[in-house]
Amino acid sequence: MSNSYGNTYYSEAYNNKELQQNLKYRKKYNKLKKLIKNTVVENAALCDQVAQMQENLIIVKDERLMLLKKLCQLQGEIDPATFLAKSQMGITGSPVQNSDMFTPKKNIKKRNSVEIHAKPKRCTKTARKVVQLIPLDIHGRPIFPISLGDLTVYSLGDVVADRVAYHTEDLIYPVGYCSTRVYASLKDARMKSLYTCKIFDGGTKPRFEIVSDTELDQPLSGLSPDECHSRLLTAISSSLSSIIPKGADFFGISHPTIQNLIQSSPGTRKLSIYKPQKFEISKHSTDRDTSPITEEENDPGLGFSALHRHYALSSSYSIKQESTNHKLLNFQELLS
Repeated sequence: MSNSYGNTYYSEAYNNKELQQNLKYRKKYNKLKKLIKNTVVENAALCDQVAQMQENLIIVKDERLMLLKKLCQLQGEIDPATFLAKSQMGITGSPVQNSDMFTPKKNIKKRNSVEIHAKPKRCTKTARKVVQLIPLDIHGRPIFPISLGDLTVYSLGDVVADRVAYHTEDLIYPVGYCSTRVYASLKDARMKSLYTCKIFDGGTKPRFEIVSDTELDQPLSGLSPDECHSRLLTAISSSLSSIIPKGADFFGISHPTIQNLIQSSPGTRKLSIYKPQKFEISKHSTDRDTSPITEEENDPGLGFSALHRHYALSSSYSIKQESTNHKLLNFQELLS
């Protein structure tokens, strides 16, 4: 009896010890499981935070690039790469100048001599086109539509760099470009009409199109902006064929503000024929006197009011030569 009682006692004690050990390991297992779960959740949160930081970094880079472009425009430089190269050259050259106390004076003399003899470079500043300030979003991108007098631009399109016909030395023809302009109507030259100007992908050469809001089924197409503008003037009246066509101005792709935006688009550096233009931002109100809007208001081929003024003056002049008793011809009779 004593032996059987002792065996049962030891077996129960052993079982209790094993049970306690199992409970101990189970607690460790649950603790490790909870720790792993918290680690996985924390890792996921860190990954989301890294993704958010990368997105913020991309936005900051875009803002930095836009600010750099504005700084380049203010300082007369169009290509940010050249501006960065010059700034890097200035940074790397500073220790060399500080190593010798007399080198700064020599450099100053050389710079003064260069500025004195560099008169042609000063003359090139007058050839820079004045860029008007336009509204921008928080990332520095232009807000569409861009209104510039009678011209309104809705899309800049995409620069085509692999085909030579889509640009010249002075102009770029981006595919998808869209703008509108107010001009004389095709039905009645005394009335205003809204014309939509677009540039399409025509294969080897771009295709230009002008459509009136009153004649949507009769688009005026051509292989160049001047061809479209000439067809528009002829369609309004045969007497307008004497006006020199200015298709690039009518489309708006030669406007300094729009041309600067197109030149800043991706793919412009790959253009083989195009020569980058120099622009400067309008700083004073006097710069508006040289703005292309003033020229368009005085050009009968681009402005509605200028067209009426031009024919009113020419008609009154011719009538005074013939006879003062005749009545002034109206604008519709002049265009008929």
